[in-house]
Amino acid sequence: MGTVRLVLRGGWMAGLLIACVPLHYLWKLAGTPSPWPRRFLRGIGRAAGMRVRVAGEPLAGGVLFVANHMSWLDIMILAGASGTAFVSKGEVGRWPVVGWLARMNNTVFVERAARAAVRDQADALRAALGRGQPVALFPEGTTDGGAKVLPFRASLLASLYPPIADVRVQPVAIDYGEAGRDIAWVGEESALDNLKRVLSRRGTLAVTLAFLKPIDPAAVGDRKRLAELSRGRIVAALDPSGPAPDRL
Repeated sequence: MGTVRLVLRGGWMAGLLIACVPLHYLWKLAGTPSPWPRRFLRGIGRAAGMRVRVAGEPLAGGVLFVANHMSWLDIMILAGASGTAFVSKGEVGRWPVVGWLARMNNTVFVERAARAAVRDQADALRAALGRGQPVALFPEGTTDGGAKVLPFRASLLASLYPPIADVRVQPVAIDYGEAGRDIAWVGEESALDNLKRVLSRRGTLAVTLAFLKPIDPAAVGDRKRLAELSRGRIVAALDPSGPAPDRL
C-alpha cells in the first residue's frame, strides 16, 4: 500500500505542475502578479498529506519570516499560507526541475560555503526585502531530527542592518507534533529517499503554523540578538511550559 500511496500522491503533484506552470506564465505575460507558485506549493503540501492549521496573521509585505526547520514540507506549508519566497542554498538552484521551480517563486540563492560572498548574499536579500517581497529564512541551516530547535545562524540577518524602513522580522513556529521525527530529513538520507518515505506515509499529518509577534530590527540593535530573540519566541511557542522569551 505504501507504493500505491507514493504513486497516487506523485501523480497528484505531477497534475498540479502541469496545470499551474502554464497559468503562471500566462499571468507573467499579462504583466500581473502570479498567484500560481503559491497555489502550486500549497497544493503540493496537501498532496503530501499535510493538513495545516494557521495561528496568528502573517505580515503581507516588508517581512522576513524566520522559522524552525524539520522538512522540505516546511517550504510548502509556509509558502502556501503566506506567499513568501525563500532563502535557499545555491546548490538547490542547480537541481533539475527543483531549481527551476524555486526560481519561479523568486527564491534568493546563497552560497553559504563562500565566506567572501557573504556581503553579496546579504545585499541580494536586502534588495528583495526592499522591494516588498516577503522572504523566509530557516536560520538553523539544518535539522537534527528531533523537537529541539538548533541555534540560529545570524549571518544572513546582517541584511537587516542598517534597518530597512517598514521591514519587520516575524518568527514562525512550525509544529508537526510527534510526527516531526518521522518526516524529518536528516543524516545520510538522500532527498529522493526522504521524498519516497514521506509520500508513502499512511493517512494525513496535522501541522500547526504559528505566526508570532513581529520584531522591529531597529529596536533590537544587532543581528545576534535578533537571532536569539526570534529563536526564543519560536521555542516558547513550541513549548509553552518552558521559560518566557524576551518580551521586546
